[in-house]
Amino acid sequence: MILYGLKTCDTCRKALKSLENVTFHDVRAQGLPKEVAEAALAQFGAALVNRQSTTWRGLSEDARARDPLTLLSEHPTLMKRPLIDAQGMLYLGWGKDSQDALLG
Repeated sequence: MILYGLKTCDTCRKALKSLENVTFHDVRAQGLPKEVAEAALAQFGAALVNRQSTTWRGLSEDARARDPLTLLSEHPTLMKRPLIDAQGMLYLGWGKDSQDALLG
């Protein structure tokens, strides 16, 4: 299982603490792999981009109108977190749905 997120994100820390046998991938330091970003965008659509983040609010209207994959590659902190890859199944966020699915 791989958790994509930020080491400074409280939600990512909660997920890491709750999950066993998880590998952490810091998207700020390591970026989000293109194939993972494409799969997540196909599954979650616009929900993948966190439009409530400080980074989003700092972007110009022109930047906000760009392709989500380009935005995420240039500003990985725009990704809603955490993104969890559990044996090919993707989960976005650490809400009740994700917790129930991953913790049983």
